[in-house]
Amino acid sequence: MQKIRTRLAPSPTGLLHVGNARAGIFNYLFAKKSGGEFILRIEDTDLERSRKEYEDDAKEALLWLGLSWDSFYRQSDRKEIYAEYIEKMLENGSAYVSKEVEGNSKEVIRFKNKGGPVKFDDIIRGQVEVDTEDLGDFVIAKDTQTPLYHLAAVLDDALMEISHVIRGEDHISNTPRQILIQQALGCPTPKYAHLPLILGEDRSKLSKRHGAEALSEYKKLGYPPEAMFNFLALLGWHPEDDREILSKEELVSEFSFARVQKGGAIFDKRKLDWISRGYIKKLSEGEIIENVAQFVPKEWEGGKMGKAAKLFRDRISKFSDFKEEAKFIFEPKDYEAGLLIWKNASKEDTKKHLEKVCELISSGGDIMVYAQKEGRGEVLWPLRVSLSGLKNSPGPLEIIEVLGSEESLNRIRHAISKL
Repeated sequence: MQKIRTRLAPSPTGLLHVGNARAGIFNYLFAKKSGGEFILRIEDTDLERSRKEYEDDAKEALLWLGLSWDSFYRQSDRKEIYAEYIEKMLENGSAYVSKEVEGNSKEVIRFKNKGGPVKFDDIIRGQVEVDTEDLGDFVIAKDTQTPLYHLAAVLDDALMEISHVIRGEDHISNTPRQILIQQALGCPTPKYAHLPLILGEDRSKLSKRHGAEALSEYKKLGYPPEAMFNFLALLGWHPEDDREILSKEELVSEFSFARVQKGGAIFDKRKLDWISRGYIKKLSEGEIIENVAQFVPKEWEGGKMGKAAKLFRDRISKFSDFKEEAKFIFEPKDYEAGLLIWKNASKEDTKKHLEKVCELISSGGDIMVYAQKEGRGEVLWPLRVSLSGLKNSPGPLEIIEVLGSEESLNRIRHAISKL
């Protein structure tokens, strides 16, 4: 029985897209579930557009996501192999040199297409049949040293013993050409699985106008990699039950093509945020501090950071959120005096309640007992504003716990001076 070997084959002509990352995850899950191997292959035959920095971005982003590969290949390192097979195809008549006229005369190498139907069984979509007559004699190389995508991909899949080609449905149109080349070279045809497209919330193909496209952007925003892996795995696939938060190990165990959908998968950022919150909530105080450190000023470190991390752990969807959410803790915010007034309360009563709260903090009294007696809104609203300077914030008693008595009293007295 052939060993399962899958591959992710990005082109380094731009930053790694979330669609590539999702394809990588499905390849990885299937390979690991089957006891097989996951290959990373950089397809850089487009020498004019390929950039080393994009290759580095792809590798770094995939490793951040948790996708480690068993073998690595780069097509630009394999030119001699391609040249050998191009010569063979020219010799056996399955390809020929074609003189082209497009402004200036030039030569390319075309595949000699005999036409006829090509059928293949797609694991997700069932049998697909295409009449290849319309494909004509398509170009497979610029010259004997420079293969184009279809030829290089076919040769690599064969020589690397790729058993399954798992990729987006936008590659379905490439498959007939690749099968024709396989037949001409006597290469085995791998099994194909074409994944549903990733769509924006308006159900159009995901693009930059829907938000970040590059996987590295989500890293920069501070999403936990485990959350991103989990979210992308659910784009077009679901487990047998209704669980939506699954570890990598659980995803490997549960994965099956039988539960991959054919229709487009919606990239719902609200769901990503929800999954991400689930992961962040499980982190320890120390882990929160470690992860938010890159997003906050150096001056915030130490002191209140531990308690602040604990306070905002349940309130952030990504680590970069911490800076905005917790800013009032470290940098007191100014506000209008009117914000201190609860609904129809008077200035005098508001001032009286804040003065009483100062007494209670100083003496260790119970603020909640006083608030229950005088009115929760009348007491707790101005207290919250005096501590945070905001309409919306964590509860005032939680804020006092983070700020400490001295800082809390200073802020409340400042509020009193505004009244």
